Amino acid sequence: MNSVKAKFDEFVVETLAKLEDPGCLLVGAKKDAKCNVMTIGWGFVGVFWRMPVFLVAVRHSRFTHEFLEDSGEFTVNVPGEGLDKVVSYCGEVSGRDHDKFRECELGLAKGKKVKVPVIEKCRIHYECKVVYKLEVKPRMVPANVKKVFYPKDDYHTLYFGKILAVY
Repeated sequence: MNSVKAKFDEFVVETLAKLEDPGCLLVGAKKDAKCNVMTIGWGFVGVFWRMPVFLVAVRHSRFTHEFLEDSGEFTVNVPGEGLDKVVSYCGEVSGRDHDKFRECELGLAKGKKVKVPVIEKCRIHYECKVVYKLEVKPRMVPANVKKVFYPKDDYHTLYFGKILAVY
C-alpha cells in the first residue's frame, strides 16, 4: 500500500487538473474482455474508509455503465500532452457505434492488478476495483443542480474504486 500511497501523492494534483481540462479516459471491460473508453470530467481522488479511492460518475445511459457493472473494475487514464482531441472525441461518440480504441489509435496494455487494460499513450494510470457504488436519485440532487445537469433524468452511478495500482 505504501507504493500506491507514494504514487497517489505524486500524481493527484496533475490528475485533478486534467480531470477538469480536458478530462480523463475511463476504461471499462466486461468479463469477456470487451472494452470501452469514455471521457470523464467529474471525479474525486482521495482517501475514503482509510483507502485511496477514485470515485467516478457514470450515467446509466452510457455504454461504459454496463461494463463497470459486469466486471466491477475500471482504469482511469490521465492523458499527456497532445491528446486533447482524443479526449474530446471519446466524450462525443458512443462505443455502441464506434471502436474508439481503433479510431483514435489507442494501444492498450494489460493492467497490473485488474483485468481492465490501461491506455498506453496516457501519462498516468489508476487501476481500480469497485468497493461501493451509489445510485444518484432525483431526491438527492438540489433543484438548481438538477436543472443544469439532469434535465433528462439521466442520473449517475457513483463508483468508488479502491486504487490498487497507480503509475
